[in-house]
Amino acid sequence: QVQLVESGGGSVQAGGSLKLSCAASGYSFSNYCVGWSRHVIGREREGVATIYIDGGVRTEYADFVKGRFTISHDSAKNAIDLQIDNLKPEDTAMYHCAAINRRDCSDWLRRPRAYYGGAYWGKGTQVIVVA
Repeated sequence: QVQLVESGGGSVQAGGSLKLSCAASGYSFSNYCVGWSRHVIGREREGVATIYIDGGVRTEYADFVKGRFTISHDSAKNAIDLQIDNLKPEDTAMYHCAAINRRDCSDWLRRPRAYYGGAYWGKGTQVIVVA
């Protein structure tokens, strides 16, 4: 059973940084794509970034990321981290990680809500950015 547990969220002032972590168990990272998405109630969920192994580590980011987000794999913790720098109030959201079939990785990044039933999801970690 694949289980994902997010941590690292909190309240931070604009311009600050946070490192979110997605601790994974019950799966092999080499077999999945793992992604971070974010959601604000009343708005559509946004894919943020994905990571998988294909020869080397491959990453993909949503256009709005603009260099402020970095996704990485911590093999010692078996976790996927999301570093967010220069936080802005519009980054306030619930952040979730998901494990997805690798063939769906890019599509999930564009439309994560299409995979609510087709991926493994964590319960999320809340990020609040105060201006």
